[in-house]
Amino acid sequence: MYRSEHILKGLSNQYYRATYKSMGFTTEDLKRPIIGIANAWSECVPGHYNLRQVAQRVKDGIYRAGGTPIEFGVIGGCDGMGQGHDGMHFIMPSRELIANSIESMAQINLFDGLVLLGSCDKIVPGMLMAALRLNIPSIFCSGGPMLPGCVNGSRVALTNAFEAPAAVLSGKMDEATAEAIADGACPGCGSCAGMFTANSMNCMTEILGLALAGNGTVPAVDSHRIRLAKRTGMWIMELVKRDLRPRSIVTDKAIKNALVC
Repeated sequence: MYRSEHILKGLSNQYYRATYKSMGFTTEDLKRPIIGIANAWSECVPGHYNLRQVAQRVKDGIYRAGGTPIEFGVIGGCDGMGQGHDGMHFIMPSRELIANSIESMAQINLFDGLVLLGSCDKIVPGMLMAALRLNIPSIFCSGGPMLPGCVNGSRVALTNAFEAPAAVLSGKMDEATAEAIADGACPGCGSCAGMFTANSMNCMTEILGLALAGNGTVPAVDSHRIRLAKRTGMWIMELVKRDLRPRSIVTDKAIKNALVC
């Protein structure tokens, strides 16, 4: 029996049906496995700016494979945006808030499976913590890494923007060049180009077996990212069918392998 079937057959049956039907779900929808989509989309973080599109393709994959997707929002802060002011004190605690909120929503709604959508810094670890706590079939999908920028014919990335102020102060760079680097270092959506927490954790998630191949490397703006999202939606249904759970995947052996990689 699916987790969601316990609600359909329990005392809260009519409220459960009525609530979801008020949002357009049909009786047939509710007979399918219910898959929660934890989406950390926002306009605050470039790595998450494209997650609406990613979420839609995940939903397409879930529905195509026989499930019913139900999306909910999750907070997500960028480490870089929190530097140099009081926001620095909120970045690490946000990881626990993310994990707690996903765990709460999954248990309240008795989701049969979970797809986690995030890209950056503490959001990815927070989502993985939730998956392992819940231990229901779960899979992760990021929005993908950002492409490098281009300034005066040369590739630039966020590291160049970090270094530019010091270069100006030391007389190694003029302010106009520094301004050009700031304008061109982050050319679009995606987790910032560089092996910072975001991209390293997205690669680590793939190595641990909680994301499909390409999760950490397919660029955010590449059409392969959209196809990966659809396959992720289809694959969560396979995990539900097999009852394959995160703690069966993230073993001591898998963690040691990830550390070696």
